[in-house]
Amino acid sequence: MITAFFFYVHIIFALYVFTKRWQEESLGAAFLVLIFIGIIFSVGWTLSYFLVSLVFEPQGFGKFYNRDTISLTLLTILEFFFYSFYFKGRIKLLPSSEKSTNS
Repeated sequence: MITAFFFYVHIIFALYVFTKRWQEESLGAAFLVLIFIGIIFSVGWTLSYFLVSLVFEPQGFGKFYNRDTISLTLLTILEFFFYSFYFKGRIKLLPSSEKSTNS
């Protein structure tokens, strides 16, 4: 169940970034960012699984929080910081007219 939640978070994030890129730039740029997110996810999960397997046993902390889930949790935390840095300033949450009045 925890794994399904993390996959759901990744899918929602990918759809959000895809839609924002499509609206702000083009459909090609949206597909490129989707491919980029997929590559970061697959390579990151492989590397985090390798690191977690050095520390934890296969059963992890129990039935629902095994080594796979621990590596997916680590990946999600690292991706949060990476994407916060990568997309900083590229995705605007408020339109520019609202930003100037709220500052």
